[in-house]
Amino acid sequence: MFDDRGKNAPLATRLRPETLDEYVGQKHLVGEGRILRGLIENDSISSMIFWGPPGVGKTTLARIIAKHTKSDFVEFSAVTGGIKEIKAVMQEAEQNRRLGIRTILFADEIHRFNKAQQDAFLPYVEKGSIILIGATTENPSFEINSALLSRCKVFILKELNEDDITELLERAVKSPKGFGDTELSISTGQLRTIAAFSNGDARTALNTLEMAVLNGTVAGDGKITVTDDILSQCMNRRSLLYDKTGEEHYNIISALHKSMRNSDPDAAVYWMYRMLDGGEDPLYIARRLVRFASEDVGMADSNALRVAVAAYQACHFLGMPECDVNLAQAVIYLSMAPKSNSVYKACLECAADIKSKPAEPVPLHLRNAPTKLMKELDYGKGYEYAHSTAEKLTKMQCLPDSLAGRRYYRPNGQGREKQIGERLEQILKWKNSD
Repeated sequence: MFDDRGKNAPLATRLRPETLDEYVGQKHLVGEGRILRGLIENDSISSMIFWGPPGVGKTTLARIIAKHTKSDFVEFSAVTGGIKEIKAVMQEAEQNRRLGIRTILFADEIHRFNKAQQDAFLPYVEKGSIILIGATTENPSFEINSALLSRCKVFILKELNEDDITELLERAVKSPKGFGDTELSISTGQLRTIAAFSNGDARTALNTLEMAVLNGTVAGDGKITVTDDILSQCMNRRSLLYDKTGEEHYNIISALHKSMRNSDPDAAVYWMYRMLDGGEDPLYIARRLVRFASEDVGMADSNALRVAVAAYQACHFLGMPECDVNLAQAVIYLSMAPKSNSVYKACLECAADIKSKPAEPVPLHLRNAPTKLMKELDYGKGYEYAHSTAEKLTKMQCLPDSLAGRRYYRPNGQGREKQIGERLEQILKWKNSD
């Protein structure tokens, strides 16, 4: 049998924990007295979903559970496993169950399994032929069939903190499975630097450590020294969690939007750069800024829309990386602009009326009459031309009769909208006067 944990295997594979005591992180689940640890130790596990970011130990934890509960461990991939393959595995699991052998089926990236594949698991989960452990980086509420999800307990695995990662790296340096048999010079400060760089991903941390050691300076006596220069070269690009098509995409654009709404330019610029660093299309960000300019700033500062549209044009002209400063300028402008959602609320209320009320015909006095017949039908009769009056206003009703007096736009008094509100109140007062 091939030994995938031999000396030539990657460091992350060689150091994979085999017991709960060796497992780093997720103390809220597997710490002493915690629920998942209790289920494992009492051998009372059932089907479950592990939801968390990459590199936090989802696969490792599933393997530990299988070993602790003396279960047959089967790893399944959405890419290589169709319905036929799933059924073959399930039949074997059913036979094992009759022999008293329990099967844990581990479905990595279960969100990539299509509906038919997920449905194929369901009857075997219900019968108890298998215990399904699914791992996902995506919100299971959106990506897993409700029937299957209802039969699984969801456990949320958290991003590892720097102390967790540092502990793991120190173990890698000392363990015979890692570099324990190597005379190695690497400081605690350098290990903490790697931990910070890894962004909570244990696999990234171990891969970075391995690269740094393999490229370290070798002395005549065989001692390997990891210099700061080598370490810097191994960390030339930090891998930030950002999935342009997944939940994190929506989480970060939400953080950007809400930071601007809360007039926090520092947070807004940070989230914007997180998106750019993750490879987001700058035009997508610019389009969201255009929307924000009207939804959250509106008439309080009409220049906000001009700034946002200009940022979009700049992104179109320049592209990355040069357009980052144009986006930053727009993000800061929108963050610092006075805020009003009056335009947005007017849209919502108007849309609700249009959806719930009859489609009223346009009043005759507001219709054009380009033909003789239309004039004979009183199209345009009674229309009052505002420019012909001293006030540049008339008391003519422009809404349908059923909506007469309905107000959608209500200025909130922020920024320029304070003056607009005063002007609107003067107009309404004049129109309602006898």
